[in-house]
Amino acid sequence: MENDSNYPADAVSNRTKTGKRSLLLIPRSHRRWFFAQFTLATLVGWVLGGIASIFLERNLQGILPLAFASQPQILSYLTTNFSTGLFAIIFALFQGLLIRRYLSFWWWTIATSMGWLIFLNVAEAWKNYILSPTVLQSLPAERVLGFSILSTIAYNVAAIWLGLLQWLVIRQRVIGAWWWTFLPSGIFFTISIFMWLLSLLQEFIPEINRTQILYLSGQGFTAVILGVIPAIALCNLKIKPKIISTSSHSSS
Repeated sequence: MENDSNYPADAVSNRTKTGKRSLLLIPRSHRRWFFAQFTLATLVGWVLGGIASIFLERNLQGILPLAFASQPQILSYLTTNFSTGLFAIIFALFQGLLIRRYLSFWWWTIATSMGWLIFLNVAEAWKNYILSPTVLQSLPAERVLGFSILSTIAYNVAAIWLGLLQWLVIRQRVIGAWWWTFLPSGIFFTISIFMWLLSLLQEFIPEINRTQILYLSGQGFTAVILGVIPAIALCNLKIKPKIISTSSHSSS
């Protein structure tokens, strides 16, 4: 893991002002600015990553070898994973640029990119299994609704993979961060609730613009929540005492 050369100075200066050494990963004097920047970086990464992935997915079929043209399932799998991987890398890079002062930029970027890719593949597999057409066509409407809810739950639980890989990076510097493994699942459950509430308001939206407004609102809410909740969590993490003592000795 990379050592952050900026943080020890912050920890020492905070000790001289208050008489106590700060244990926070993000110093109190940086929290508001970090919160705003991290949320904005997440929003930009979400938008740019989404645009890049859509562009790649639409043009990738003409780039891949013609041998895949006769195998649509393999072509669809490769296209989806390449576009998802591009989105994940862009999203992770923008977050990593803000975290690099406190955690390893490269490890965060790699963990977040791989976490998104694994999470979305597992979630899609669960969704296809639960909402299989061969199963749904023989079920009454009320049970179809139940399966749809179960699919949403499975999708959100799959985000544990993203949290697990990020936790492996975070745990190197902080204490008591085991709960981060479940944080992305909590985030996506929150997003699901917001999306459900948003769907209740669709009758008040003019039909001519309804689809576009709901899509943009959903994307906006998703990006903001993905930035706000992790930013708050990062601001409440505490670094390991041995890191502080090592930093103090090296600075003295």
